[in-house]
Amino acid sequence: MSAAWVLILAFLLDLAIGDPRWLPHPVRIIGRSIQRFEACLRRHYRTPAGEKKAGVLLVMMIVIPTLVITLMIQEAVFRASVRTLVILGMMLLVYLTATTIAVRGLVDSARLVITSIKEGRLVTARHGLSMIVGRDTENLSEKEILEAVMETLAENLSDGVIAPLFYYVIGGLPLAMAYKAVNTLDSMVGYKSPTYINFGWASARLDDMANYIPARITGLLIVLSVFVAMLFKRGASARGAASRSFDTMRRDGRNHTSPNSGVPEAAMAGALGIRMGGPSTYGGMLVEKPYIGNNEREDYLAASEDAMRIAYVTSVLGVGVAAILLSSGRML
Repeated sequence: MSAAWVLILAFLLDLAIGDPRWLPHPVRIIGRSIQRFEACLRRHYRTPAGEKKAGVLLVMMIVIPTLVITLMIQEAVFRASVRTLVILGMMLLVYLTATTIAVRGLVDSARLVITSIKEGRLVTARHGLSMIVGRDTENLSEKEILEAVMETLAENLSDGVIAPLFYYVIGGLPLAMAYKAVNTLDSMVGYKSPTYINFGWASARLDDMANYIPARITGLLIVLSVFVAMLFKRGASARGAASRSFDTMRRDGRNHTSPNSGVPEAAMAGALGIRMGGPSTYGGMLVEKPYIGNNEREDYLAASEDAMRIAYVTSVLGVGVAAILLSSGRML
């Protein structure tokens, strides 16, 4: 089976089942490993310099074994000679590849919040949002909740979909899984809080480097996706929406504390005619963030539903491009 078909089947599997809790998931295993290694390393490194050193060790202890173990699993599947084992092995590779992609989980999480808003359940919407963003959500208005949903859709299109596809194309499943390890490290320890400013430094910097190219690819794919999505819905405005998306990405892509997140967010904001960013609270502390995009649209509920469509189209285009590149290159 070719790498392209493994990827396509993995994408379809993710759309069908997402990440059910009853199935073992590599990211959950990686997460538990991070917690255990962090506790162990913190006992031996207590100074700021020591914490930085411990953070580097943590990255090595998580990323390298993830890469090696995935490579060993893949090689074992390739070397299997019994037909039944080959079939089971390929099924395993499809499943593992599906765990690196998070389209279903991303859109379902956003839909849960949006549906709560539509039904007037603001408290439920705030709680659902708190599960997918780092900011404080207790006092957010309906518009602020929807804005945050659209931000996380754009940002996580890069982290959860396009970046794994990028690394799958250039290095196969082992590199895609290693990327997931890097991204999980950043999500767990890559904070600027007093607890993690030193310990999580290496994880945060490595994640920034790993996402630099994928974030910009995501921005361009969003621009293309806007054109495709609008072509079927409002054909006359498709070109204008795509142009606005591209122009906003170029203008506001750097208006973010992250070197990468602003690019897809700006592309999404421009496409939807909304404004993202601005002041937000994290752990009770107000953080001033620059604005992204222009507030040209009042109906943020309709905009959020458009954002979900754009997320789906971007994912399909990303998988399509990746499959074409894989088909023109090596085979499994």
